[in-house]
Order: sequence, then structure tokens, then C-alpha cells
Amino acid sequence: MKAMKKVLCLVLAVMMLLTLAACSGNTTEDQLIMATNANFPPYEYMEGEEYAGIDIDLAEKIAEKLGKELVIENVEFGSIVTGVQSGKYDVGIAGMTVTDERKEQVNFSDSYATGVQVVIVKEGSAITDLDALGGADVMIGVQQDTTGHIYASDTVENGGYGEDHVTPFLNGADAVNALVAGSVDAVIIDQEPAKSFVAANEGLKILEAEWAVEDYAIAINKDDTQLLADINKALSELKADGTIDAIIAEYIKAE
Repeated sequence: MKAMKKVLCLVLAVMMLLTLAACSGNTTEDQLIMATNANFPPYEYMEGEEYAGIDIDLAEKIAEKLGKELVIENVEFGSIVTGVQSGKYDVGIAGMTVTDERKEQVNFSDSYATGVQVVIVKEGSAITDLDALGGADVMIGVQQDTTGHIYASDTVENGGYGEDHVTPFLNGADAVNALVAGSVDAVIIDQEPAKSFVAANEGLKILEAEWAVEDYAIAINKDDTQLLADINKALSELKADGTIDAIIAEYIKAE
């Protein structure tokens, strides 16, 4: 009899634990875990302790359509793709350009925005056009692991300037600070963040010519084809009803 009571108590305890687990709030299946690098205005940045930006608002709308709670992880840009690839994060949304190399590691959603890369220099700089970036004494600052870093540090034969002429920084703000301090002669970065950095730092300007034009998309684990399909469906609906245009217009004012 005592043995039967012990078994009964054990069964009841297990049932209680399972019930508590089922009622304990969101599980990972109820969450959309997003990796980003919140130092890239106006796409993602911090307002006090809150996340803000185009990608943040877009991710919230996608999560809403998927019936999930958005969880944001602020990480180094270079760790986003590998984190999505390993399953640590569900998606990577960080003003990320689709490249062949990244496509070997993750899948990409349909594009939701176009990114233009430009060059920031000091006012009065001898660098007045893109050709001058290839000067023997020119040092270029970039955000580490971005396409600006990848392309600029490539060989001259491949259209780059060579690794010796490129200094990578953890984020765009650090690269711009180095430009202000005179440690680099120019910074290659996306146009909208460039505008924000120039507005915040007196004595800087953006060269007129576009350095590169690229598509932004969402990185998703290659094994999660259902999530890819769901996100593409959500993006299609958000484009069709004008939501994406409205989000972008809120942060990027027409000139």
C-alpha cells in the first residue's frame, strides 16, 4: 500500500509540473527571437533603454502577423548570421545585405528595402570623389563584417582598395568617431545611418556619388523553411497594405 501511495504521489507531482510548464508563459515556439545590432540608425538604434528604428517596427509587425512575441537580442553585427545559422536566433534583421557568401549560411527573405552605401569625409577633405579613395595614403573606416568592409578590403583587381587601406570597427559610430579624430580619412557606410552621423557630428559631409546599391532582407535558418514562407507572406501583406512604406517614411523623410 505504501508503495502504491508513493507511485501515486510521484504521478501527481509529474502532472503538476507539466501543468505548470504549460501555463508558465511564452515558450520559444511563441517567440520570434531577432538578432540585430542596434547602432545603425534609422534602421535600429537605442532610445534610452528602448529599441527603435525601421527594422524594429517591421519586426514587431511581422511577429504580430505570426502570432508571436518579439524578443530582441542586441549583438555584434558579425555574429548575427552565424547565430541564425546555429539556431540561436530565429531571424537576423539588421539592415543586412544579401550576398552569395551569406546565402551559403542562411536563407534570406524577400527584400524589404534598398540600401545605398556612401562615403563620409571631413569638410575640406582632399577626397572629393570616389576615385580619390584609391589614393596610396588613404585609410578607410568601415563597420566590421558589413559589405562595406568586405568589398572595400578586397584587392584592387576586384574593385577594392586592399586590406592595408581599410580599418574595421565594431560599429558605424566607432568608425565615424575615428574619422572625427583623424584616425581614418573616410568612412564607407549606408546612406541613412550616414545622414544621422553627419547630422550629429559637425564638420563632416557625404560625397555625392553612391558607392554601392544593395537590397536588405531578413536572415533565416536554412532548415526553417516554414518560417521563411511565413515571413515572406507577412512581408507581402505588409507591402501590399502600405505598412512598410509608412514605417520607412516615418524614419526617412523625403527630400
